[in-house]
Amino acid sequence: MSEDGEFREVFPSLNKELEENTVQTFKIDGVRTMAEETDSKADAKTFTPDVIDYIRRCDTVSQAFEIVDFLMKQNEINQAQAREIKSQIKADGLRSFGAKKEKDHYLHHGIGEE
Repeated sequence: MSEDGEFREVFPSLNKELEENTVQTFKIDGVRTMAEETDSKADAKTFTPDVIDYIRRCDTVSQAFEIVDFLMKQNEINQAQAREIKSQIKADGLRSFGAKKEKDHYLHHGIGEE
C-alpha cells in the first residue's frame, strides 16, 4: 500500500479537506482562565478511604490486622473500634466487610459504587 493510500485510509476526513482545499472552522466564544479551572476542581467530589476500604483490599488476616493497628496508631480509629473490627475478622473473615476490592477499583467502578 502506498503512503498516500494509507493516509487516505487512516485519515479520510483530513484527506478530503486537503484534496478539496477546504478547512473546517469553529467559532470560539470564550477563553477559560486558570482561576475557573481551579474553582471547578475544588467542586469535584473527593474520597477518603476508611478502615473498611483498606480491609477490603487485604489478602490475609495478618494484613488486615496490620492495617487496623496502623490506623489506630494514626488516631483514625479508636481502640474499641480496632477490637471490634479484629473480632469480626476473627469470627467472620475478611470478606464479612464486603468483596475484595482489586487494583484500580475506583477507576473501573467509580466512587460510591460497589
